[in-house]
Amino acid sequence: MLSKYSTASCEIYPKIPLAINLNGKLSHLNFCEKCFHITEKNLCEICSNTSRSEELICVVQDVRDLLAIESTQQFYGKYHVLGGVISPMDGIGPNDLKINQLKERIIKENTQEIILALPATMEGDTTNFYIYRKLHEVDVDITLISRGIGVGNQLEYIDELTLGKSLLDRSVYKNNI
Repeated sequence: MLSKYSTASCEIYPKIPLAINLNGKLSHLNFCEKCFHITEKNLCEICSNTSRSEELICVVQDVRDLLAIESTQQFYGKYHVLGGVISPMDGIGPNDLKINQLKERIIKENTQEIILALPATMEGDTTNFYIYRKLHEVDVDITLISRGIGVGNQLEYIDELTLGKSLLDRSVYKNNI
């Protein structure tokens, strides 16, 4: 007799075999060496695409935001996924994010402009300001996506038209302080 937890006759957990299969598939995923997007290779499809601009990097909180921006089809540069935003209340500091790697990348690749596309929240603004100060001596233009996006909204929930317009109407970060 099979136990109630057996995957062969489990009515309580019918999706367990699927989860086991997904776990096997997930073991092949890792982070892109350049931008920290999820990929099966060393470089993601975006970083390895030679038709995308090397001079423009869009800085995002996480992969969901990268995918939201990609869905607009308005951005043709590269990305840098921070892996979060500075949030002292949650115990997340600058060293927990990929900010140092961003600075190294900008210098190494001779990037001309970065677009800060972080959430319009206190944590997002704190991270924007930290990056701005960290890159002060680096010769790179720092811009901010347009703030037509409501304060407190997450990029993944913004409609494609609004997000696309925000990218096209970005502003210089220093002018927003």
